[in-house]
Amino acid sequence: MSIHSEVEAIKQNIGQVLIGKESVIELVLNALINKGHILLESVPGTGKTMLAKSFAASISATFKRIQFTPDVLPSDVTGIQFFNPKEQDFQLRPGPVMTNILLADEINRATPRTQSSLLEVMEERQVTIDGETLKLPSPFIVIATQNPIESQQGTFPLPEAQMDRFFVQLDLGYPSFEEEKEMMKTHRTGNPIENISAVFTKEQIEQMQKDVQDVKISVDVEDYLVRLVQATRKSQDVEVGVSPRGTLALMKAVQGRAYILGRDYVTPEDIKYMAPFVLPHRLVLTMEGSLKKTNKQVIKEILSTVSVPVEAGAVK
Repeated sequence: MSIHSEVEAIKQNIGQVLIGKESVIELVLNALINKGHILLESVPGTGKTMLAKSFAASISATFKRIQFTPDVLPSDVTGIQFFNPKEQDFQLRPGPVMTNILLADEINRATPRTQSSLLEVMEERQVTIDGETLKLPSPFIVIATQNPIESQQGTFPLPEAQMDRFFVQLDLGYPSFEEEKEMMKTHRTGNPIENISAVFTKEQIEQMQKDVQDVKISVDVEDYLVRLVQATRKSQDVEVGVSPRGTLALMKAVQGRAYILGRDYVTPEDIKYMAPFVLPHRLVLTMEGSLKKTNKQVIKEILSTVSVPVEAGAVK
């Protein structure tokens, strides 16, 4: 099966549940083939959890969900060592992180201590339980959701270190008039997610994760990418610019977009398209900057000011 047919298959699959979200589905697939974690932020009821569940159902892989609340403990996420009276010995009970796709629902409702239990998991793809380290299954990604309008009601903002570990941040937004009518039709006779079946295996995902690394980036395009990142560190509106981890994330993201579109090389347009999803959540604005602009507006301004290579394409 070619990458084009795989992309179309997963679009059709998830399109049964989420109407008009083809571009979002491509971005989630981009993160998956780059082993990147996803932060879905939108108002309640726009399909964040449904997207994560239908995406997991489209892959022949394991899926677990954690519903975060203030009373969830780190051990509820990672696992515990417990004493088994029958065996008269301590035994390891891994937590829900031992899966292929982990849905961290309403992650900003967890306390900072519980949120930090995901740092090792997201960066090193391993979990340490009472001194014992376990490797996580492959593939492994975290799809986290949060509702921005509830930031003052029992929620805890994600720390910068955790935000930087998310490959992309996506906003599902509201459906259009026609999309909402179509959504009513598909949900009239039941939950369409029950009709979703796997369209490819985790072995195929692992092969795609290898193949995407072969997408080439010319020197001019590479320089353009680095200039964009460095511009975030020089902006008067920014206190903390994009980290080197963000540079690598953007590089992988544009390789992923080119790969999904069937190209073996990156263009400046790939960078301009992916930057608003990969970079804004990695910025910390100054107090003055945050009063005038959003993180996305700062990235949009930088994209409009940094010169774009005139001729760029495949590496010769």
